[in-house]
Amino acid sequence: MAEVKIAPSILAADFGRLFEEIRDIDQAGCDWIHLDVMDGHFVPNLTFGPPVIRAVRKASSKTFDAHLMVTNPDRLLETYREAGADIITVHAEAADHLDRTLSRIRDLGCRAGVSLNPHTAEECLRYVLDRLDLVLVMSVNPGFGGQSFIPTVVDKVSRIREMLDGRDVEIEVDGGITPDTAPAVVAAGATALVAGSAVFKGGSVASYKQNIEALRHAVRDL
Repeated sequence: MAEVKIAPSILAADFGRLFEEIRDIDQAGCDWIHLDVMDGHFVPNLTFGPPVIRAVRKASSKTFDAHLMVTNPDRLLETYREAGADIITVHAEAADHLDRTLSRIRDLGCRAGVSLNPHTAEECLRYVLDRLDLVLVMSVNPGFGGQSFIPTVVDKVSRIREMLDGRDVEIEVDGGITPDTAPAVVAAGATALVAGSAVFKGGSVASYKQNIEALRHAVRDL
């Protein structure tokens, strides 16, 4: 099994020095940069949009992993691609025509992802499996960082891995990921981990590197 990807969520970064924070987690050895985009409508929080992503794109050449927690994502896809997103993930709950949305993301040259809230059954993926590059499983209710991990998502990850039936699709898990919770989701089939507070605690490149290595160590032998 390839090494699990670590995708720090910049929601937990110091927004007053966001460019430097992204540069620091890059130097600390992360794999992806996870961008939690919230519109204050689909979720009860408002974060940032394309102008901010465009401004920090030069801080890292690593994969920009844009998680769109927004209503009507279709009207925004091209804007996020132009801002520098490499992966664009939309919520199944927000996409009226999921097959079409995923096809459009790929047409733009991005990898296409679908995110599922904790209450959403994986069955909604059944007829778009060949349009997917990534499934993002929420292990908290989206909208705020620092929440506790919902353990019932572990079985969901297992079912999604079985449903994918060998397809080359990443399963990413987001919410409450720490060295204590990461092993269960990786053992179930996750290949990428989003971590905010668990990575950004300490406030320095050295501490970020230590935190990323702690996550890698926790899942290394699974």
